[in-house]
Amino acid sequence: MAIAGDIVLFRFPQTNLKTGKLRPALLIKKLPYGYQDWLACMISSRIKQQIVQLDEIITFNDSDFSQTGLKSESVIRVSRLAVVSESILLGKIGSISAQRLERIKVNLSNWILT
Repeated sequence: MAIAGDIVLFRFPQTNLKTGKLRPALLIKKLPYGYQDWLACMISSRIKQQIVQLDEIITFNDSDFSQTGLKSESVIRVSRLAVVSESILLGKIGSISAQRLERIKVNLSNWILT
């Protein structure tokens, strides 16, 4: 069973709705009312794609990096969101700290409210 903060693998959809490639994604929050759907964001090793004050960089020096299952420093692209069914998740590779998840949620809500 997936939980918020998990890093999972699945084919993240492209913005033109074509099938995306297999990549890690962060589960941000499960949708309410009994659906098995998740709000997720893409994770990329292309750090230069970061949108400051929205996306989150995770580096080898971060205390929670070792638990992520990521192979390289990455950007958690809060700017690339999708709602996906838990049934298409191919498995968990790791997770982020509760503090990082909270910071990501705050960044997302601040961005929406501005």
